[in-house]
Amino acid sequence: MTGLPTSPGDATARSVTTSLPVAVSLWLVLAVLATSVVLTAQDPERARTEAQARRVDDRIRALQSEADRLAGEARTLLGELRALEVEQQLQTERVSEAQAALERGRAAVDEATARLDGLERQRLAQLPDLEAQLVDIYKRGRTGYAKLLFGTTSAREFGRALRAVAALMHINEGRVAEHRRTLDELRRQRAALEEELRAIESRDAEARRVRAAADRALAARARLLAQLDSRRDLTAQLAGELQLAHDRLQQQVTALSAGRPVEPVAVPVAPFRGALEWPVSGQVLVPFGSTSGRPGDSAGRNGIEIAAPAGTPVHAVHPGTISYAEPFGGFGNLVIVDHGANTYTVYGYLDTITMASGTPVDAGAELGRVGSAPAGPPALYFEVRVDGRSVDPIQWLRPSR
Repeated sequence: MTGLPTSPGDATARSVTTSLPVAVSLWLVLAVLATSVVLTAQDPERARTEAQARRVDDRIRALQSEADRLAGEARTLLGELRALEVEQQLQTERVSEAQAALERGRAAVDEATARLDGLERQRLAQLPDLEAQLVDIYKRGRTGYAKLLFGTTSAREFGRALRAVAALMHINEGRVAEHRRTLDELRRQRAALEEELRAIESRDAEARRVRAAADRALAARARLLAQLDSRRDLTAQLAGELQLAHDRLQQQVTALSAGRPVEPVAVPVAPFRGALEWPVSGQVLVPFGSTSGRPGDSAGRNGIEIAAPAGTPVHAVHPGTISYAEPFGGFGNLVIVDHGANTYTVYGYLDTITMASGTPVDAGAELGRVGSAPAGPPALYFEVRVDGRSVDPIQWLRPSR
């Protein structure tokens, strides 16, 4: 019958031909299943990487916004600096004008004083003659002048004597009066000059005060502008570092989507200064550098103590690797996370530890549960160390909780 093998060899060939598609199909199924298993295993890793990329992207935008704000403040400060420089120059000119006026005023006062001194010397030099004449006049009195007048022998002599006596008295009185008027006028002029000089000195002092204030304001604005420039440069640098990490994370997402293995990406922690999530929610019981006030505890804290109910999950504030996860004297169970760049976060007073040393962790990963401080209420001890030195954790955490 048609289709039946006519020989043993023919039958063998038919058997091989029939089983080959089955083997290929089985191989394809196994390959698909293996790929599915790999992709399924990589799905959480991809989700984690995508979450990291979103967190980094959010922080980049925040840093860029901060850089824009700082640039705006710098522009405003530049305008203020220019205005202050103009004010400083104006006050410098006013001080110069006041100085010139002071010099002129002092010269005028010196000149008036010299004239007064000269007249006073002249008066003192003439004083003996005047005194002698006045004494003679008073000695003569009315009877003395009467004798002078009536001792004449003729009307002509009497007239000359009368005119002489009148002239003598008028001259003496006029000289004394004129001298007094001159002295009084000079004293008045000098008093007016001295009053004007005091007004000029007051204006000079005010101009100097205003210029000093302008100098201080100018220096303060210059320092603030330098600080803003430094912060803006640092912000730009941190944003650049984060952008590199973001690019690597995006490459990881692409590789994971294609089923390729990837190496972990280290996300720098410095750009997140002031934006890290709190490890637990709660009030700060003991601030940085303070003592707890508990018996036997007199040392200042290198970290902070945050009040939280016992058993509250404690979360990592940033991706890193656990470098220590064991009990530590005085701090109970302790976890230290290495974030790279010689930056570490420390979590103490833990009731339990849920991560082992050497484990990579993401931001928000649970490290353990809140326990109690020695002889104190339930709390978390939290510390940040940079380059081997403890720093205030509040400066690293997000302001609002």
